[in-house]
Amino acid sequence: MPPAKTGVPPAKTGASPARPAGSMVLRPHPRVSLLLHRRSVCVAVALVLLLAAVMLVSACLGQTYVPPAEVWRTLRGDAGPYDLVVGELRVPRIALGALVGAALGLSGALVQTVTRNPLASPDVIGVGHGAAAATVLALATGAVTSPGAMPAVSVAGGLAAAALVYLLAWRRGMHPNRFVLTGVGIGVALSAIVQLYLTDSELEAAEQVKLWLTGSLNGRGWEQAGPLAAVLLLALPALVWASRAVRPLGLDTDTAAALGVRVGRTRLGLTVLGVVLAATATGAAGPIGFVALTAPQLARRLTRTPQLPLAASALTGAVVLVGADLAARTLLPPLEIPVGALTALVGGPYLLWLLGRDRRDP
Repeated sequence: MPPAKTGVPPAKTGASPARPAGSMVLRPHPRVSLLLHRRSVCVAVALVLLLAAVMLVSACLGQTYVPPAEVWRTLRGDAGPYDLVVGELRVPRIALGALVGAALGLSGALVQTVTRNPLASPDVIGVGHGAAAATVLALATGAVTSPGAMPAVSVAGGLAAAALVYLLAWRRGMHPNRFVLTGVGIGVALSAIVQLYLTDSELEAAEQVKLWLTGSLNGRGWEQAGPLAAVLLLALPALVWASRAVRPLGLDTDTAAALGVRVGRTRLGLTVLGVVLAATATGAAGPIGFVALTAPQLARRLTRTPQLPLAASALTGAVVLVGADLAARTLLPPLEIPVGALTALVGGPYLLWLLGRDRRDP
């Protein structure tokens, strides 16, 4: 017997009801589909334009003003009077700042997603302290004397510290709060090692370590930017996986596991990826604080997405660090402030403002 007619039109079927509001599906291949948030795409485009503008201003301003036309001529490879200032001093430094900021923004977004704590960052879990301790031990023992090998030493130290934190925090699974607290404890211990070295070492070696600990782009360029760019390119497939893996981690652990997500392995993979990016960025420019902490939160407020957006976090980190380095070079000429000191000076009060704003929100 045919079903009785009720006069109610049948419900429409399709992907639209399951699609989040304000999103669109991009199908570059019949077997590949990407879910994009419209506002996130607009924010990413705006951040790219802002980053290009900040990089251009940074290339023009300094102790010597360079007109934008001369900057463009130098970038095209035409000979000009500003080849040394723009091509060899400012452009490599600006490129390194953008790469370091992008790596720190991505790393912060991944670590905060794993820990589900907006106050977590690679610095909190001991990556920066591990890099600093490894650098200090290498200088103290004379194991490494070449300046070109120091970034590799700091990367190894950051990875080793993060691995130690993960092993100590593991207890039938990785609890986010225990992971953060263990990282804080390891960071304090490693910081004590650095301070002991600084108080009982020769003046020249101590000054070299202090300069590295402040985090600075001064005197750095393509030699440091090349390896970092290679790491980011090699990490692109993992970042594509991470952009999809972070979505179910916004749910509670039981719900994510019920959906078929291997929560433990996913958290481990995201943590390893974030630590590698943070350690490589630290090896290139030294420990630069608060960029990994604040960039993901700024990106989330711009995109208004439930999860931390990876692309927007990377672009926000790049804009913040390039802008901070521009301010560090031009605020008190001819004195140059280390960019790590400036980000800490500005990032701390701004983070407190964000926390106070969240408390006032209903």
